[in-house]
Amino acid sequence: MHGLGVDINSINDRIDFCNYLAVAQIFLKDNFLLDRPLTFADIKPRLLGHWGSCPGINIAYANLKARFPKAQFILGPGHGFPALQANLYYDGDLVEYYPDATPNLHGIEYICKQFSWPYGFPSHASPMTPGVIAEGGELGYSLATAYGAALGKPDKMITVLIGDGELETATALASLNLNKLLATENNGHVLPILHLNGYKISAPTIYGRSSERELLQLFRGFGFNPIIVDGTHTEEFQLALSSVEKNTFIIMRTPKGYTGPAEVDGVKIEGNYAAHQVPLPNAKTDEKQLKMLEKWLQSYNFKELYREFAKQN
Repeated sequence: MHGLGVDINSINDRIDFCNYLAVAQIFLKDNFLLDRPLTFADIKPRLLGHWGSCPGINIAYANLKARFPKAQFILGPGHGFPALQANLYYDGDLVEYYPDATPNLHGIEYICKQFSWPYGFPSHASPMTPGVIAEGGELGYSLATAYGAALGKPDKMITVLIGDGELETATALASLNLNKLLATENNGHVLPILHLNGYKISAPTIYGRSSERELLQLFRGFGFNPIIVDGTHTEEFQLALSSVEKNTFIIMRTPKGYTGPAEVDGVKIEGNYAAHQVPLPNAKTDEKQLKMLEKWLQSYNFKELYREFAKQN
């Protein structure tokens, strides 16, 4: 794929950077650059957070930022907050409100230590999140919020990521009708993206079990022109974004917990509901899980990405 007008390598590097930070926020209280082998002392005593949707959020955010840098991003699955916070940190949006979130090791230590910690950052998108207009405590409102933000602003573009579990809610389904009601010249452009990772907290999603034909026909019935993309292939995603029109609806497929552990103690993790929250819940006390976490973190080559990030900032 050539001539897409974006740097594919930079997008992929950003995704890896933010995936690492998402994992680090959930697990680490020290040794943030893996300067030495991980020990139990490096792991938080209480592991709380949602990993499963984080890779897809990072993929969508990085691709959208590269293609539509001035667009507003609304996140439906706000429980995947480690990913959103990683991107706010990467772009320098966080440091404007939290001076300790500096683009260096101090800033990384700050956001990791403070994530899901008393008097720190909550585990979900919240009023503390810079620019937030859709929170993470209850699913269903992201698409309606996006159309509301576009009302009377014809020059504005809103991109909104909707979880496939979220789309099972009555509010989200009803909001699909807004395409016919509000897609006019007087309002801004809303680009919905369904994050189809196939699973919610403890079961498959309806849309994850639907055929491509069923999905395409569903959104066509609401007046959209749906496009299915493999989110793990950046070139394919960018090709779809390069041809976005007023009524485009993107269905982005990624495995739940993509790039995380494939299996833990005989249980499938990646591509399964078991990736939803903390896939290595015993990393603080179990040597095997600690080593798995270390290998997982090392897979992102974060030290090299961090050096380039620090150099540019």
